[in-house]
Amino acid sequence: MQHMKRSKKFFFISFFLIAACIFCGCATLPNVSEIIEDVPAGERPPEIVGAKGTLPEQTSKKIIKRIKRFSGVSDIIEKQTLALQDVSGKPLMAGNKVTLLIDGPETYGAMLKAVGEAKNNINIETFVFEDDEVGRLFAEEFLKKQAEGVQVNIIYDSVGSRNTPFTFFQRLRDSGINVLEFNPVNPFGALVGKGHLTQRDHRKILVVDGSIAFTGGVNISHVYSSSLSGIGGDEKEELKKRETGEPWRDTHVQIEGPAVAEFQKLFLETWKEQKGPELQEKDYLPQLERMGSDLVQVIGSTPGELNRVTFIMYVAAFVNAQRSIHLTTPYFVPDSQAVSALMDAASRGVDVKIILPEVSDSSLALYAGHYQYSNLLKAGVKLYERQHAMIHAKTSVVDGVWSTVGSTNMDLWSFLHNNEVNAVIIGGDFASEMEALFESDLEQSKEVVLEEWKRRPLLPRIMEWFAHLFRRYL
Repeated sequence: MQHMKRSKKFFFISFFLIAACIFCGCATLPNVSEIIEDVPAGERPPEIVGAKGTLPEQTSKKIIKRIKRFSGVSDIIEKQTLALQDVSGKPLMAGNKVTLLIDGPETYGAMLKAVGEAKNNINIETFVFEDDEVGRLFAEEFLKKQAEGVQVNIIYDSVGSRNTPFTFFQRLRDSGINVLEFNPVNPFGALVGKGHLTQRDHRKILVVDGSIAFTGGVNISHVYSSSLSGIGGDEKEELKKRETGEPWRDTHVQIEGPAVAEFQKLFLETWKEQKGPELQEKDYLPQLERMGSDLVQVIGSTPGELNRVTFIMYVAAFVNAQRSIHLTTPYFVPDSQAVSALMDAASRGVDVKIILPEVSDSSLALYAGHYQYSNLLKAGVKLYERQHAMIHAKTSVVDGVWSTVGSTNMDLWSFLHNNEVNAVIIGGDFASEMEALFESDLEQSKEVVLEEWKRRPLLPRIMEWFAHLFRRYL
């Protein structure tokens, strides 16, 4: 019964989102080829900023040269990084330590440890914040830290957290925690040009004391808790009993070092744009020290003609790839530029492999993605469907040296309408960890074979065609 109520509510919200998008007009995506062509590769190195400021150009050149020598590739490092710098204004940040978190329990464990050690402030921005075992666990930790004098500030999305009761957040507000609802749902206002129903905050950011940041695809929800590891036996079995489908497999990262400030700035910018309550004076942007050797570029994307930065990031990476593209995505409804870039890469000998879900919480998105399978397979792109889990990770590793972990789905709604954030990490060591995780998922996936795919029944073909008609709204 509860599942039926949620489905009905989601249907009506989806209807209003589609209607609002139609009434408000159709946004467009930039021509990535033109952006890449305008990048003067070789004339200047990417700007690199360390703990003590911008590095001298000669130092930046040495760092890039060393990475190129290690990886044996150049375009994905220089042209890709310069293109992203030009469109986002964000440099490479040196001196970071990036820790890969491979599922929900591992992510929650690391996040709660950081929250428990907070001394000054905690900022969290999330699409989904549920009133369930996981949501209440985080809420209790936030209440405890607020009582200790640590200021907690929360941004949650109105649509993503639509099932969470008002009283859940009001309890947090009553304790002194600042809670901000991103673009509260007002469907009728959006239809007459008021409100922002189509713009959602899909980011997942947690920043503790301005010195440690978390980002990726993991929301605050029990659907991740019964995934692959990290939870006790009895609790795990109880959570599994409550699941209506497969457990979710997702990826997050923990970042320490100068790049943390970029996540904090994104949070504070959103707070200001959404006209949140005035924040208590805290040390939100402390002086950060070198914590490791990882190069990180923080890519924040917001709706607007010039702000489709995560879209540019992905398509440019596919265009610049020389050896391999290993992509994991849960909602695969790409535009024609992304599809062409993947097919072109495969045709020039790049090893293009994509891990996709076998099961999904969005049947429409799943069928819309299937619509592209035949063309991709014919071009030499290898497709795999993850078994025994709902894959929710949004990650890619290119040429064994360029990696990204974030909130951006490979669909038009993410590219056109959402606030998104991705961490780009450049370096062979972290990319090796990403490749190992990709191989682990690959071992639990079934390859989609073209000849078998051609023999699928007529009904799924009709559903794929129908779902593809709504690709702009998925």
